[in-house]
Amino acid sequence: MPGKRVYDDGCAAAHALDLVGERWALLVVRELLLGPRRFTDLQEQLRGISPTVLTQRLGDLEEVGVVRREQLPPPASARVYALTPWGRELEPVLQALGRWGARSPGRPAQAPISTATLLTALKTMNGGELPGATVALDLGPEGQYTVLLRGQTAEVTSGLSLAAEVTLTGPVGALGAVIFGGQPLDETIKVAGDRDLAEHFVRAFPLPPLVERS
Repeated sequence: MPGKRVYDDGCAAAHALDLVGERWALLVVRELLLGPRRFTDLQEQLRGISPTVLTQRLGDLEEVGVVRREQLPPPASARVYALTPWGRELEPVLQALGRWGARSPGRPAQAPISTATLLTALKTMNGGELPGATVALDLGPEGQYTVLLRGQTAEVTSGLSLAAEVTLTGPVGALGAVIFGGQPLDETIKVAGDRDLAEHFVRAFPLPPLVERS
């Protein structure tokens, strides 16, 4: 990796940071966990990143084998970026970081979140309170998804499943505020289907307790 500063340390964790430790790198990976994305899609979701930095991060991640470029077939015919199979192995790493970071007393509570943030958090914070449920999320222009809960496993797929017992419709930020911010399930989120299940669903992802500072 010519031109990059590296730790020059034999620890495998240090080498991992050489690969994905640059600012924005892991957030690019987070966004690509939803599937291939165009450059403009990534820039829209990663608020605050400049086109130059995004180009650099994608180039770095492609160079080390975490990301690859793909060409969508017609009628899209667009160039997109996707995770390699090895890159997808970073998902549990991001989940572990999410659980760890959620315990920080300094975690910003009102910061905006992306669709990938919301869906990754559902997988990360599932408390296993719903042993079996299928919930559809209609996020408007941010996409439609189905969440299948099986104990402490949450599987997220694209599209609205006909098997969903309830559909929640609303913007990403509002749904995140209800699920992770304790806001009431009111007129901000529309509920179609099993209302009781909806109430249980939005309370099924408790954040871990904040760490106590000594």
